[in-house]
Order: sequence, then structure tokens, then C-alpha cells
Amino acid sequence: MESLLFTTASFLVALAILIAVHEFGHFWVARRLGVRVLRFSIGFGHSVWKRVSPKDGTEYVIGALPLGGYVKMLDEREAPVAEAELPRAFNRQPLWRRSAIVLAGPVFNLLFAVFAYWLVLISGDTGLRPLVGGVVPESIAERAGFHSSDELLAIGGHPIPTWETAAFTLMAEYLGGQDVVVRVRDGQGREQVRRLEGAALARLADDPDILRVIGLEPERPEVPPQVGQVVLGEPAEQAGLRSGDLLLNADGHSIVSWRAWVDYVRERPARPIHLQVRRQDRTLEIDLTPRALHDGEQTIGRIGANVEVPADLYDRYRVVVRLGPLDALTGAVSKTADLSVMMLKVLGRMVTGRASLDNLSGPISIAESAGQSARYGLGHFIKFLAVVSISLGILNLLPIPVLDGGHLLFFLVEGVKGSPLSEQAQLLGQRIGAALLLTLMTLAFYMDLSRLLG
Repeated sequence: MESLLFTTASFLVALAILIAVHEFGHFWVARRLGVRVLRFSIGFGHSVWKRVSPKDGTEYVIGALPLGGYVKMLDEREAPVAEAELPRAFNRQPLWRRSAIVLAGPVFNLLFAVFAYWLVLISGDTGLRPLVGGVVPESIAERAGFHSSDELLAIGGHPIPTWETAAFTLMAEYLGGQDVVVRVRDGQGREQVRRLEGAALARLADDPDILRVIGLEPERPEVPPQVGQVVLGEPAEQAGLRSGDLLLNADGHSIVSWRAWVDYVRERPARPIHLQVRRQDRTLEIDLTPRALHDGEQTIGRIGANVEVPADLYDRYRVVVRLGPLDALTGAVSKTADLSVMMLKVLGRMVTGRASLDNLSGPISIAESAGQSARYGLGHFIKFLAVVSISLGILNLLPIPVLDGGHLLFFLVEGVKGSPLSEQAQLLGQRIGAALLLTLMTLAFYMDLSRLLG
């Protein structure tokens, strides 16, 4: 229950920030271009908070339904406008001003992403060093010559400091349809070139998990099987295990890592285990029986002991990318641009049927990602906001009536023909756009439920 509340709260905070950024873009540009704004609302429905500016009468509102927002401007098409106020009405503005106001929302989403990435880069972006831990047999990576001792240095000429950067760059290069050149440092410290075949990549089923698709497994640290905290009253404490004990073998089987020990215990609920442990300079024999614990439809074993993680265990794997303000700005702009292009490519492939609908995320998936990124820390949550903000900006630029891109499409037609589309044509377009948007939202929600229910 606590996890659900945290995920929901993280999702609502993310949604409020991104909606506020988008609507503030419309609001700020409208005000700067002389259009009167009547209401700035985050959310729909009944107002849970409202403030009227004594200076210009603009209403600032927070609605009860936090699934969107809007900026209401003075407009003759919606209500009669006093003659003195006509120059400030939206519909009386030149085409370029109306276009700028509509375009401002998506642009502010993209600018927010730049700011978010800039903030992360100057603060220090922590990631995992791109060390290859395994190569799947008969995979594209194996045919390219990758080995478990390789460290990725560059992909297609782009430096690769972390696995996150590697996955993003591989996806972008893969969508290009060409061979992907990867520069690595092998186990002997020599720089080598591995070439992923573009033809083989093109035949793969589209999958967001590009590392798994091509057959690369990141190297993960093996945590020594040394006991940390022991829970009072649990089988480990009752059997005599103590903090600092190093597990040597169980029932005659060597224990090579804490993960191996956890798996061994989970498979033996209520079954005795004979342990050999090293405590300081002594070797001890201990018998314990894991407590049976119901985990869904499974029954697993548990002893009530945590691992002692060496302080320097992750030093080899952890990388902190920190840039100066100007370099961080360049990196943030480049990251936002690359991610925008990649999203457009994936969207194009989905429309043409060349990409899987698994790339489509609905509110449930986004909420889960919001909660997960918030648990990882502020830096991860900010990067999550950047990605969703770019998605929101790109989505709103699609030429679908009811979206900002649809209004821009109407303005383009108006500019070409010299007069606005008729009200009937605009109304028909909005109905079609609403139907398309509803279909897309329904499909995204269906994909979410499919993932949730397996």
C-alpha cells in the first residue's frame, strides 16, 4: 500500500510539473504578444484552489482532475468581447502571433528537458561503467566479436561513459539501419573495433531493451557471501550466525556469492541446511532451517540476514559524469535533440508497422516509471521528467486536431489559402482528432494492462 501511494504521488508530482511547464509556455508567450489571458489552469473540473490577480483579473486555478491543463484567452469565438478589448483577443492576432502562442507549449517542454539534463550534468550524473559481463551465444554481439572482458568506449563516434548512454546510442544507431561500429577496450587493454551488422539488426523484432536484443550482458559485481545485519528472532540469529561471518559452503556446496546463497535458501523452505562459516580466524559448523514464507503462489525460504557489502565494491563499476556549465549546456541540447529524433523515428516505425507496440506506454507504465525513478534518487527523477517532457512536446506537435500540432496545421492551411478554414471544417477535424487521440489512449492503456497482467 505504501509503495502504491509513493508511486501515485510521484506520478502526480511529475504530471503537475510537466503540465505547468507546457501551459506556462502558452501563457507566457500570449502575455508577451499582447493577448489577454483569462485563466491559467492546472487540472480540470472543480477548482480546489483559485486566485484572481488584482492587477489584470487573470484566474489561476488548480482543478480536481490533475490529468491536463489549459490556458483560456480572450476570444470572440467563445464569448462576446468588448470593443476596447478586441486588439487583445486571440482570434484578432496575426497568423504568426497565433502560431507562436500555440507552438510555445511544446517548445517549453523541450526547453525544460534541456534544463533538466543541464542540471543533472553539472551536478554529476552517476551511472554504471559499460563493462561487458557476458555475451549471449549465437547473438549479433557474439558474431561481432564481443567478449566478456570488453569495455565499451565509443559507439558510432559517440563517447560511451555509462551503460545508460550505451543503450541510448545503440538504439539511435540501430534505427539508422546501418552497420554500428563499436570501439572497445579488451581484457588485455588493447583498443578494438566491433561491428554490429545493420542487416542483422534490421531483422530483429523491435524491442526497447536493445542490450538484450543484441546479446550483451552488463558485468555485475559479485557480492561476497558475508553476513551483515542479523534479524533478532529469525532462523539465522537462532542458529548462531553473526554479523561478519563469511559463508564457505552449504551441505558441501561452495558458496561463491551472496546471490548464490540467497537462491540456495529460497529453494529450501523448512529444510535443514548444514553451513560451514569462517568467523575471524575460526571455521565453524552451523545448522539452520529457513523459515517457510509464502510469496504469491510460491513458498520460499528465508533466514533473516542481510549481506555485508564492502565499501569499495562498486568503485570499479560506478562512473560520475560531471561537466562545466557551458559543456553541460551543449550536452543537454545534444541529448534532447537526439532523443527527440529517436522518438520521431520510433513513432514513424510504429505508424508504418515496422516497430512493436510494446514501445507504447500509457498512464500505468508512466506512473510505475515515475515511482521507480523517484526511489532511485532526485537525479533519476529529473532525467525521467526530461524524457517524458520531450515525449509530451513531440506528441503535441503531431498534426492531429485538438493537439497543438493540429492547430498549427490549420494555421498552415490558412497561410496557404489566405483565409481560415470554415468552422464546419475545423469542427470536423477536431472530431476526427479527438477520435484518433481516444483510440491512441485506449491502445496505450490496453498495452499497460497487458504488461500488468502478463
